[in-house]
Amino acid sequence: MEERTGSITFQGNPLTLMGNEVKVGDKAPDFELLDNDLKPVNLSGFSGKVCVISSVPSLDTPVCDMETRRFNEEAGKLGDNVSILTVSMDLPFAQKRWCGAAGVEKVTTLSDHRDAKFGENYGVLIKELRLLARAIFVVDQKGVIQYVQLVKEVTEEPDYDAVIAAVGKLV
Repeated sequence: MEERTGSITFQGNPLTLMGNEVKVGDKAPDFELLDNDLKPVNLSGFSGKVCVISSVPSLDTPVCDMETRRFNEEAGKLGDNVSILTVSMDLPFAQKRWCGAAGVEKVTTLSDHRDAKFGENYGVLIKELRLLARAIFVVDQKGVIQYVQLVKEVTEEPDYDAVIAAVGKLV
């Protein structure tokens, strides 16, 4: 498995990402993640829609909280042909609790806690922490990655405007 050091930092300290880097034009790797009710969810289940996949370290941290709330707000504006998925290593129970407390209903939270395959297949698994890096992938209706944003410093928010602009080109 490929390891990339220095692509991201946590409080200025370099971290190692595990897995192959996915790029614009690549077929988005399918995945099986668990939803808040422990049911398996696959990317192929969103075929025909634009998917924004937001990879975050943990919903129980301030930046991940802000990011997921912001995408929940944006989801209401983007229409029914766009699905926003937030993937973390949090247990499904913790994700469900967080969504209820935060009032997040338009973003689908999914857990990669079992085998970290999403993290490996999308190249965002942080070796030192066994958490996911902060990254955004926009996948078109045919399952092709059209936009990638890997946030260099894990404690910073993504560029929301750039993500929304990328989605706007596809809907």
